[in-house]
Amino acid sequence: MADLGFLTRVPFAHRGLHSQGIVENSRASWEAAVAAGHGIECDVVVSGDGVAMVFHDYRLKRLTGTKGAMGGKKAADLGKIKLAGCDETVPTLAEMLALLADRAPLLIEIKFRGARVANLCRSVAAALHGYRGEAAVMSFNPEVGRWFAIKAPDIVRGLVVSERGEGSFVERMKGPMSRSLSVFRAKPHFLAYDIRDLPSGFAAPLRAGGMPVLTWTVRTPAQIATARDHADQIIYEPA
Repeated sequence: MADLGFLTRVPFAHRGLHSQGIVENSRASWEAAVAAGHGIECDVVVSGDGVAMVFHDYRLKRLTGTKGAMGGKKAADLGKIKLAGCDETVPTLAEMLALLADRAPLLIEIKFRGARVANLCRSVAAALHGYRGEAAVMSFNPEVGRWFAIKAPDIVRGLVVSERGEGSFVERMKGPMSRSLSVFRAKPHFLAYDIRDLPSGFAAPLRAGGMPVLTWTVRTPAQIATARDHADQIIYEPA
């Protein structure tokens, strides 16, 4: 049985502890989280040559000012592109792990559309191989969890869930079935749940059965109070 204690021990800074002067998913944001004694949540997307890059968006524009898709460039080229507002460049996950060592627990959100997740998952698993720190992977995409359950079962895995967008009656009726299918395929050790959906009739019985529930993105005192009652730890951004 995987040791899940690190998931609930300290809060996790969403995309690192970033602020107006510190860019999200940057080395400075990781160091700020470490200094605060908190964990780090980061995002990874895949480069054109199959390397896990620490970056939230599928396209470069918002965070770098550069045109193009992350998947359209090789890792070496992405590593030369500066993040907007600082001198840092886009890092690989392997670079992040080398810098972080075991100084803070880490949640790695794997962002990928579609079912062909193998290249990105393989790169993440390779980066984590031999890593001695506390780390878990998670994704909205249940195929990511399924890949890790089969190919790298010793890595702690989570399912990211949001009930947002279930506006119509039909969508609300299908939602629990869809989420149940995602849990069945991903076989997660934990859930990372949208704070806007708590309390949740879907999450509550899983939590009562022993599955840790983390919640994102917590920003306000009211959300902290909700998380205290309906989750086991927060993924937060400063208000």
